[in-house]
Amino acid sequence: MSDDVASQIGQTQAAYARCIDNGDLDAWPEFFTEQCVYKITTADNHSQGLEAGVIFANSRAMLVDRITSLREANVYERHTYRHFLGQPWIKSKDGARVASETPFFVIRIMRDGTTDIFATGRYLDIYSLQAEGAPKLAERIVVCDSSRFDTLLALPLCALRSASQAVASPSTAPSTNPFSMLPSAQASCFLIRAGEASAVPAKGRSSPARCGCAASR
Repeated sequence: MSDDVASQIGQTQAAYARCIDNGDLDAWPEFFTEQCVYKITTADNHSQGLEAGVIFANSRAMLVDRITSLREANVYERHTYRHFLGQPWIKSKDGARVASETPFFVIRIMRDGTTDIFATGRYLDIYSLQAEGAPKLAERIVVCDSSRFDTLLALPLCALRSASQAVASPSTAPSTNPFSMLPSAQASCFLIRAGEASAVPAKGRSSPARCGCAASR
């Protein structure tokens, strides 16, 4: 495998994480091709070949819609993230398409300074090499090691919140830090339990969990 391809993928991964950690989410969709797949799932679901994901989008436009929903509709407790990525393993290359796997873990920093390991997992990616510029993601499957998420799940895991963290405290003004996006009205609607992300569609399910999509807020 060409060291140049591995270097391009590594640089793109670093830029992707930096974009999120710096809060520049308006630029986040530009890392993807126009027609793309972005999905968050669990290691257990992935190993069983189950298609349902906690979050799913199949175009750059859907990712843009998530950002718009975040900016205009959602409020949340302020927090930030720091992503740590391993070296991407280049699995295969077929013409301009490159398959890679990258381990990650994410640190979450709350407004009061509380810091914890928020999520670990791996990115299963298909990159499209460009004639000019950095490679773009044609597919990113985020495989989380755990099936449980502590109240907030944010980019690059995309974003979702439990009902217990749905609204910022009254004394806290809404932040412009865009780190708690909910699935938008154009994406699949999923139930979210407090402290647990469920990949079971909301329709037809009886549960104390609440729908977390922007359409319900």
